[in-house]
Amino acid sequence: MSKWPRAQIRYVAHLGTGHTPSRSVEEYWDDCDIPWLTLADVGQLRTGTVDVVSSTNEKISELGIANSSAVVHPAGTVAMSRTASVGYSCILGADMATSQDYVTWTCGPRLFPKFLLWVLRGERETIIGRMQGSTHKTIYMPDVEQMSTPLPPVDTQKAIAEYLGTETARIDALITKKRRMIDLLEEQVHAQVFAAVSGRLTAGSAPRKHTQIPWLDTIPSHWGSPWLGANHTTQLGKMLSASAAAGPEQHRYVKNTNVQWDRFGLTDLPTMTFDASDRIRCSLAKEDLLVCEGGEVGRAAVWPGAPKDVFFQKAIHRVRSIGEAESRYTMYCFWAAADMNVFAVEGNQATIVHLTGEKLREHRFPWPPLTEQREIVRRLDESRVKIEAMVDRLTQQIELLTERRQALITAAVTGELEIPGVAA
Repeated sequence: MSKWPRAQIRYVAHLGTGHTPSRSVEEYWDDCDIPWLTLADVGQLRTGTVDVVSSTNEKISELGIANSSAVVHPAGTVAMSRTASVGYSCILGADMATSQDYVTWTCGPRLFPKFLLWVLRGERETIIGRMQGSTHKTIYMPDVEQMSTPLPPVDTQKAIAEYLGTETARIDALITKKRRMIDLLEEQVHAQVFAAVSGRLTAGSAPRKHTQIPWLDTIPSHWGSPWLGANHTTQLGKMLSASAAAGPEQHRYVKNTNVQWDRFGLTDLPTMTFDASDRIRCSLAKEDLLVCEGGEVGRAAVWPGAPKDVFFQKAIHRVRSIGEAESRYTMYCFWAAADMNVFAVEGNQATIVHLTGEKLREHRFPWPPLTEQREIVRRLDESRVKIEAMVDRLTQQIELLTERRQALITAAVTGELEIPGVAA
């Protein structure tokens, strides 16, 4: 509830929207020099930290405007996305047009644009509640016309806008620092993984030798650098087809996107036909390493052994130990190699990168004795648990700061918060 009277925004600001000229008329898209706010610009508005937009991803021509319902709105106009990505707002920093995905308000003398911007952000949940549509979400213009704003005196609006600008900037600075700390912690994990598989973690003082591994110059002298196939078998999964998707003997299977680094997303697994021979060929056992054949090539995780009766599709390699190989160590080798773009460079810009079974088996990795592999895994796992706990705490702090920011905006624009310099 606001302690000030509310008014429908359209009564204190000119309500407008935008349009897209016909894409089939090339002349409309020649000599484009007028900024044109579209959904391509929403990305910069999602955090609520960008107040003014002066440049846009696309521009529009005078001819395009003349032959459509698009209009050029004056600088200072407040815009809000109303379709697809709904409820993101900004102030136009220059004269510009918008697509039909935005609604605009050009404020009159009773409404300060920056205050309206904060109102839209402070009441975003209410705005989102106006969305309609099952797949294509939008706020229709009749609902936009009903949107209202608290209407304190203009001097009060300006004071509130200035206060929120200062206070949210402080919160944003804290959030930025904490996000940077998370980035540094994640970089530390990657650095530790590379140090571990290059022998710096467990054999830092040991003599070193050059290696046949293209992405690693030296390894400890007592390590080897065998092909993956020397200590593992590999198997590509079953190809999905229309007949397999609808056939008999349906069983759950892991697809490429279910495999993330060192974890699986196993909710709502799809099914397809796996007959008796398929189930033998595509079986999964505890400690099997599953490696992505496409997409983010080389992404890998160790199968935990459950759930049972689950198989895997062709976009995944099963890497199974046959020699002295610790599966989690092998996973960390893939992690380090992927960080060095080892798998990405095997394709080119004209093709989609895939990791064939032959290429996979030919990859060389740094290979310590089994006991040392296990020690490396133990140390990396312990370190990652500590780092992940720190990341979790920082993430929680960011969530609390974000909630505090939103609550501050809402309280300020409705008069629930006493603002220094503003009469109660």
